[in-house]
Amino acid sequence: MNAHVKPYMFAAAAVAITLLLGACDSQPAATSGAALFKKKCSTCHSLEPGIHKVGPSLAGIMGREAGSTDFPKYRALKDAGFIWDQDKIAAWISDPKKFMGKPTAMTVKIKNEKDRHAIIKYLSGNHD
Repeated sequence: MNAHVKPYMFAAAAVAITLLLGACDSQPAATSGAALFKKKCSTCHSLEPGIHKVGPSLAGIMGREAGSTDFPKYRALKDAGFIWDQDKIAAWISDPKKFMGKPTAMTVKIKNEKDRHAIIKYLSGNHD
């Protein structure tokens, strides 16, 4: 062993490496579905059934017909003729105008695929 290296330095290095590796494996709070929903969606949408904001409640959206809640301000999605699933929600939140082929009231775009996946997982009831 090198005379300049103290045995406790190995232990300290091992602890530091373990902490760094653990930090790399965990997701920052801002990338959880709950945090992303709060940051990107909750200004306009609630997750409480029947409680609408600027946009409709998203409670139970998976498997629901688009535009089928009692939200009175539907325009683009009224009689849209499709059921919300993960692929449709991913396309919608990626670019609502492109998805509908016309401008919509929703202007937020979730471009990051991991963020979209986290939000969809959260909306599916897999709250993290």
